[in-house]
Amino acid sequence: MAFSRESALDVAKVLSESLPYIQRFAGKTLVIKYGGNAMTDENLQAGFARDIVLMKAIGINPIVVHGGGPQIGDMLAKLNIESKFINGMRVTDTATMDVVEMILGGQVNKEIVNLICEAGGKAIGITGKDSRFIKAKKLFVKHQAEGMTTPEQVDIGHVGEVASIDTSFLKFFENSDLIPVIAPIGVDDEGNSYNINADLVAGKVAEAVGAEKLMLLTNISGVQDKQGNVLTGLSTAQVDALIADGTIYGGMLPKISCALSAVNSGVTSAHIIDGRVPHATLLEIFTDTGVGTLISNTKDEE
Repeated sequence: MAFSRESALDVAKVLSESLPYIQRFAGKTLVIKYGGNAMTDENLQAGFARDIVLMKAIGINPIVVHGGGPQIGDMLAKLNIESKFINGMRVTDTATMDVVEMILGGQVNKEIVNLICEAGGKAIGITGKDSRFIKAKKLFVKHQAEGMTTPEQVDIGHVGEVASIDTSFLKFFENSDLIPVIAPIGVDDEGNSYNINADLVAGKVAEAVGAEKLMLLTNISGVQDKQGNVLTGLSTAQVDALIADGTIYGGMLPKISCALSAVNSGVTSAHIIDGRVPHATLLEIFTDTGVGTLISNTKDEE
């Protein structure tokens, strides 16, 4: 495709602008949670894969963690297995867990690996059961049904949280040309499999490997104030204040909690970015403006 002079100059400007970021992040690890529209729109899928390959090519170590809730729901419906949720968490009995492993560890994981390979990279699909590098423990949820005076602890089956991450397994990929693509399935000491929230897995992986950045792709433009304006740069103290005054609430709270945990545990910054924007990851990393909310572990000045 031919460029006009003006278009060529715009491209050159963007490339030049990216240089200090490339120099800064070369050799660093970035953990990217891949989900939402970016996972289902063909053009966004191809763009995401190219972005990941480019990162690896310039010396960044990307680790991709993916979700797959809608795909799991579709397969359960085809198999006439009812989907049940408590407090937004999928009740996962043994039959449902079999489907989760088939979809997350098989179909979705391999589709992402294939996209990255088609873009010229080398990817390897893994789950937390491989080398048992994600140790899990059962997650109990608090639920207060109508008429109850206090909430009760509910066992929702094979749903877990991260107990530990084997960093030696992940460090192997830093020194190779392979890009790890992780399905968020963990395993306990008895060999039981657990479905774990992908945001949570991405955050804990970022913490464990000392990542430079945690990036959570979403279907919103970022954290917004009460007037609907995107807040682009926040400290952890500012985020705490936004939670306290009710600006951040509902479905955004789990993502924010994950981001706060990461930056409070040593990850330099966490980003909640709009995965509906083409090449959102590159725009957030390599341009001055970005396409979402950055949460930094730098402290506010006294």
